[in-house]
Amino acid sequence: MKASAAIQVLPTAENTEELVRVVDEVIAYLKGTGLNCYVGPFETTIEGEDYDQIMDIIKECQHIAVRAGAPSVSAYIKVVWQPEGEILTIEKKTQKHHV
Repeated sequence: MKASAAIQVLPTAENTEELVRVVDEVIAYLKGTGLNCYVGPFETTIEGEDYDQIMDIIKECQHIAVRAGAPSVSAYIKVVWQPEGEILTIEKKTQKHHV
């Protein structure tokens, strides 16, 4: 893997149920990208070979939240990119903690 990104999407919503519904739509999109995806309690992490693809996916998360009904959306994003070589994968970072 050459790139990894963690995104926490925070849509504005009328109540908790609506917030969870919108976030679930974003997560469904992330899981449907075909990239390795790890859903955590605060953020979802994706990883792949193509940095530009990952950045496009992150941008689309904002659009999905708005199309799902959020009047606005904030996001916290962490990105690791190593054009030459490999990054630490999700599995390498978390496997020992989820045995």
